[in-house]
Amino acid sequence: MSVPPYVPVLPTRPHAAAAYRALAPDVRRQVAPLWTLPPRPGMLPKPLAERIAKAAGDISTTQRLGSAWLDAPFADDVEAAVLADVLTPEWWDHRNLRPVTGPGRPGAQQSLALAVARHREDGLGIRVRLPGDWNDRTALDVAAVLDRLPVGHPADLFLDLATVLPDRPDAGKEAVRALDTLIPLTSWHTVTVVAGGFPEPPDDFREGVPHEAPRTDWETWHEIRRSGRSYLPLLRYGDYGIHPATYVTQPPSSRNGGPPWGVLRYTTARSYHLSKVPHGRQYDDSNRQAAQCLTRLTDFRGPEAGPGERWLRDRAQGTTSTGNHATWNRVGNVQHLTFVARGLEG
Repeated sequence: MSVPPYVPVLPTRPHAAAAYRALAPDVRRQVAPLWTLPPRPGMLPKPLAERIAKAAGDISTTQRLGSAWLDAPFADDVEAAVLADVLTPEWWDHRNLRPVTGPGRPGAQQSLALAVARHREDGLGIRVRLPGDWNDRTALDVAAVLDRLPVGHPADLFLDLATVLPDRPDAGKEAVRALDTLIPLTSWHTVTVVAGGFPEPPDDFREGVPHEAPRTDWETWHEIRRSGRSYLPLLRYGDYGIHPATYVTQPPSSRNGGPPWGVLRYTTARSYHLSKVPHGRQYDDSNRQAAQCLTRLTDFRGPEAGPGERWLRDRAQGTTSTGNHATWNRVGNVQHLTFVARGLEG
């Protein structure tokens, strides 16, 4: 598997799959998603198995033209057991997906990922979460997972910083501390540093007044790149797309369809922009104004930049429908993934 430079963490939801499919071919070749199954606590085994099978099958179909990873980092013991029954090692045959596990996971989830990797004689992703300060003891847990692989078996490291907003000024330093400890453990195939920087809407979020936030996760990535470490050529860039890092941790039913308003999101070189959009055709003028808040940005790249920008232009002009949460999530991710992938390529 030749690994592209950009590894976004995407939820196994229809809007994210649609966004990936909507990418231009040259952009899609630069993107290898880390698809993440959501937790579904309390669900009975049979419906849980059906949900897992459908979500994983849909993502497998989406990835027919490119390789990616599939992970279930938030599964509890019950979910992990069902996961092992549904996504058996044979399920992964002839699919462009690689398994992922990590320290602290339920035994059934770790065993499944390791069995798949051995069955396919292919790579295993190891995802190490670092939501705060680095603890060297974590390296012992990672080494224990690696010890269960055959000698020389390829492995990919995902250092997941989770949410990186301005309140984490030391995130880059902690990431370098972690990498300094983890890199020597094996001959990693690739190393991806993942961080989520899109914020939640502010408490005073209101229509017609876009919210701007700094791309702290992007600055953290560049701080790591300035560290001068010898392993820098191994590093791949990862983020959580247009959603906060907490989005993939939530059961799909927890949002109950979402609030009566949504968010249009846009990424520029230095900032994230959020524009409040009410839900419903009766709010067409307000929806159009929400799109205009973004198309009037100095750094708006114009409709020729990609389908995300074209949709915003058309919505600002009132020539396309208002859409819904799925639409806004899809077009937001299309513009973001396109912009980041092309920036890394250059």
